[in-house]
Amino acid sequence: MRCRLGLDDTDHADEGCTTSSFDELLSEIQGEMDCEVLERRLVRLWPFAERRTRGNGALGAIIDIPDKDEVLLQKICNDWFDRLLTRVAGYPPSKIPVAPCLAISFDKAPEHWYWDAVRGYVDPENILREAANTGVILLLKNEISGVVGACAAISWESNPNSSWELIAWRNETSLGSERRVSSTSVSQLGYLFPGTFLNRDPTKDKGLIAPRTPCPVLYGIRGSSSSEVEKAHTWLQSEEGVESCKSYAIHRSNQISDDHIESTKSGSVICKPKETKGGHACVSVFSGGKPLNLVAFQEGGPVNRLLRTLEPGDKITWVGLHSPDGSIHLERLRMDSATPRIFSRPICCKKTMRSSGRNQGLRCLSCGRKERKTWYSIHFDDIHEYPSGKWLEPTPSNRRHLSRPLSQGLPGTN
Repeated sequence: MRCRLGLDDTDHADEGCTTSSFDELLSEIQGEMDCEVLERRLVRLWPFAERRTRGNGALGAIIDIPDKDEVLLQKICNDWFDRLLTRVAGYPPSKIPVAPCLAISFDKAPEHWYWDAVRGYVDPENILREAANTGVILLLKNEISGVVGACAAISWESNPNSSWELIAWRNETSLGSERRVSSTSVSQLGYLFPGTFLNRDPTKDKGLIAPRTPCPVLYGIRGSSSSEVEKAHTWLQSEEGVESCKSYAIHRSNQISDDHIESTKSGSVICKPKETKGGHACVSVFSGGKPLNLVAFQEGGPVNRLLRTLEPGDKITWVGLHSPDGSIHLERLRMDSATPRIFSRPICCKKTMRSSGRNQGLRCLSCGRKERKTWYSIHFDDIHEYPSGKWLEPTPSNRRHLSRPLSQGLPGTN
């Protein structure tokens, strides 16, 4: 019998980790009954979710159990969940209370649970009502927000844009101390194991595999196949400057899938960009018969810089996420065609010619030469570091977990 498990919202901002909690549950299940874990899953959700912690991800698994052990599985899960509730009750006070939920399903869950949760806000009350009619078993207590991620985890179906992440956990004796993950070793991962990606941000010489929070995760290695991330992990553990892990597990993931994006859009710029506090910038465009507001944050690097150069009449294409305030937060941007940029008046005697007055043309103040009024204009590509037709994206450390890097090809092109 196939069974799907989904878990979410077990971690506090400064304590706990859903990946570690889920690993404990699966280990307990495997220790108490005859079963096989066919696949673990790490499912990232809508980036704007109010209750998100860290990467805003839920955990899932597909397991194969004997038909006669359905009741036994439920008992193991119930006992474990009761202990989990006791543990999280001891977490420090927080404005966002922990809301654990464990979902158990022996049938196919509605796939829209995933798509709704990865692309927008989902009311947990709606999921509770729908789950009651599907046969999905939900373990939760007073806070119910975790039901959204848990149900998304059991309803997600892998696709050609799926990736893999190996998560390694620390020994209990190491918790609270600084992680030892050699930057030199991390910098070699991409070269030695080309199927891995997002190991570091070369623009900042910054490693991206080890978290900087007090959670039990030692590191996470992302890649295009389960075998590649496991080989990379085995090599990394052999390196002298890398802390030995307690255990590890490989997860299929929707990271870098762009599943949170409905489609690529194009439009025409209708005003000059405006700079906002913190170096962020926005611009209005006309697309699909209506005006839209595009936002590029300072952390967006190349995307932010390109947006600042836009002029009314420019044709652009973008990939972005609709935020709760109605604006679109850009994740990729491309100039398709640009209006000519006004550069300057003609030059004479090494100086710019000046207007002689209305309908009187231009005059050189040095030699007196006259010329009709005109401006020299130049093409966008001649003055800008980012040519037309080229996609731009933020640096690796400033991309969302769900955003597909250009190095991996756009969705559907692999």
